Amino acid sequence: MANSGIQLLGFALSLVGVIALIVGTILPQWKMSAYVGDNIITAVAMYQGLWMSCAFQSTGQLQCKIYDSILQLDGTLQATRALMIVGIIVSIAGLGVATMGMKCTTCGGNNKVWKSRTAMTGGVILLVGALCALVACSWFAHNLIRAFYNPYSPVNTKFEFGAAIFIAWGGSFLDLLGGAMLASSCPRSKKPVPKYPVMSGMSALSPSSSTKEYV
Repeated sequence: MANSGIQLLGFALSLVGVIALIVGTILPQWKMSAYVGDNIITAVAMYQGLWMSCAFQSTGQLQCKIYDSILQLDGTLQATRALMIVGIIVSIAGLGVATMGMKCTTCGGNNKVWKSRTAMTGGVILLVGALCALVACSWFAHNLIRAFYNPYSPVNTKFEFGAAIFIAWGGSFLDLLGGAMLASSCPRSKKPVPKYPVMSGMSALSPSSSTKEYV
């Protein structure tokens, strides 16, 4: 059976990872305006996230605007939204399943095999959710890098990585690591141990020798 300490550590890492995924999804700093070329000196810093865009002025004022229409957004942003939401929902479901199968909980009674399989199933679900979030962050970053190095893009429209994408990346890796620890709770089949061990050095008598008659 898996060690309960590994299960607790995996659950804690996945829980912190899910919280980081939620925070990273909500924050608008997925990409920020890059200070390159003629855009080095500016009084306004632009931030764009999955749900809103913000403008931070040098006076300290922050103005945010939620995206009016989903249809006006590009396909990358829509796909990133969908994958992050799916990853969070699947990860939360995986945490619930893993809770029922952990050795420190009373769900499932004393059936250790059932609890280990349930914890393993929860870990697999967490792995799926973490992969969804990881793919979303990596895809968003790939498109951001490609647009940054595009020579035909205007200098004042170039963006670089914001803090939110790093938070989401870290959350996905923690979720992935915790799910892998919980997935290792698969019960191992043990070979049956004989009740009475055979003593070495003693040979069993054959049937022919036991029925041998002496004249």
